[in-house]
Formats: sequence, structure tokens, C-alpha cells
Amino acid sequence: MRLLTAALAAATVLTATAAAWQPTEPPSVPSVRTKPGTSKGTGRLTPIAGSDRVVAPLGVDPACPAKIEIGMRSDAKTPSYANLSVEIDQPLSASRTMLTSYLPPGYELGAKLLIAVPPTTSEGSYALRLKTPDRTLSVPVQVVTLDKLDNGGNVALRRPVTASSQHTNANYPPCSVADGDPGSNGWAGGNGWNDATARSWPDTVAIALGSARQISRVDLFTLHTERYPASIYGLRDWDVQAGLNGQWQTVAQVRGNTAGSARSDFAAVTADAVRIVALASNGANDYTRITEVEVR
Repeated sequence: MRLLTAALAAATVLTATAAAWQPTEPPSVPSVRTKPGTSKGTGRLTPIAGSDRVVAPLGVDPACPAKIEIGMRSDAKTPSYANLSVEIDQPLSASRTMLTSYLPPGYELGAKLLIAVPPTTSEGSYALRLKTPDRTLSVPVQVVTLDKLDNGGNVALRRPVTASSQHTNANYPPCSVADGDPGSNGWAGGNGWNDATARSWPDTVAIALGSARQISRVDLFTLHTERYPASIYGLRDWDVQAGLNGQWQTVAQVRGNTAGSARSDFAAVTADAVRIVALASNGANDYTRITEVEVR
């Protein structure tokens, strides 16, 4: 009886501990996702893409290639294995040539596709083709130089990035803070930078703007999702610095941030680079986690 009582007590402690435990680091987002839907019963397997075109700039860090969501939707009457083949015009290359999955009727499969552009590629229009036995979806891929890239006023977009360190447990490339995607849905999967020195400050990430420009605003986006809020996992304190010919000056400071993004406005300065000097994050397991930096 005593042994049974002790076992029950131990099980209670383990259950309580498991319920209270929280992961110290947010996990990566799955690269392939499915979602249910309603089948039209046509028997078709339809290729789908997350956008109607891809802009692939030349000269970017290979760790941050152009990307697009691809997938397929089953309108079959019964579950089956579904295949999507991926083709792309040379010399471009794609991260996968095939997408295969078991799909119930009405289900949709989605995956991230990376597109690599060799540095010797000529500017121009290329084609990405997504093929099922029923249909072919062609998505144009426009290759442009950085100077011709439509940056929407964000002069940091796709520019070279350097960082003080990089966490090696997942895919946290520094170049991802200037890839145009401020969201956190791709965290630890190539969308967002995480430093390698927990609870050690400062950490820095710098973006070269290509030439001297007049700037007056920097927006910083930190890790922030419903499950991993910025108030626990995001960046709290940092300085914004503008650089010209290797000389840095602090133009703005952010303290006590708990939101997923913060905008810093300052008197216009001429700079050829911008640097974030991270000083503290929220929570006990402190790292610097940045998903995007925009400069205007």
C-alpha cells in the first residue's frame, strides 16, 4: 500500500511539473503544412502558389534566397497519395523538385520553396512550373539587381547584413532581418535572427545601405506570436545607430519594449549603414531575436 501511495504521489508531481513546463526556446515552424477543406468531387489535384510572381534579386546572401509558398489541393472523392512536380528555368534552382503527401478529400498541402539565383544569372524573366497530373501552374520569376528592386521606401531591403553572432541550433541567418518578411511564422526556419550568446550583451546587427542616404526612421520587428509573445521572447532594450564611413552615432533608443514591433523616428541624418545594438530581452532565457529591420 505504501508503495502504491508513493507511486501515485510521484505521478502527481510529474504531471504537475509537465503542466508547468514551458519550452525555453521557440521551436521551428514545420516546413510542410496541411489544412482541411471541402472537396468538389471533381477528382482533380490542383497546384497552388502563395503569390502570382516571385522577385529574385541578384547579389543577395545565399542564406536568404527568394521564396514562395507552393502546394496542391485535392478535390478527389477518396483519400489518395498526391504528387506535385517542381520545375524552374535554368540557371535558377529550386529547393525541391517534388512534393508528395497523402491527402484526404478537400485537403490542401502547403510548403515553402526556396529559389537560388547564381551570381552570373542575367536579369530578366524566368518561369517556375508546378505540375500535377491534371494541371500546370506557371509562376513568373523576375530576376533584378538590388538597385532596381522595388523596395517600397525601405532602403534596407535585401541589403547585406552582418551580426555579432548567430545561434547554430536552427536556421537564424542575419540576412533574414532584411528579407522583407517581418512576420514570425517562419521562426527558426530562415526568417529571423537569433544571436548565440544568451544573457550576454550587447549584441549587434548591421545593415549596409549600398550608398549614403538620408534616413529618419527605423522600424524593428521582434519575435511575436500568440504562443511566443514579445513580452516573454522579444527584444526589450536597444539603440539605433546610423553609420557613415565606419563612424557610428546613436540616433534613437528604445527601452522597455513588450510589443512585436517598435518604430523609431529621429532627425534626418546621412548614413550608409544602420546598426541595432541590442541591450536586453524579455524573460529569463535572454537572446536577441529580430525578424526584420526596416529603414526609411
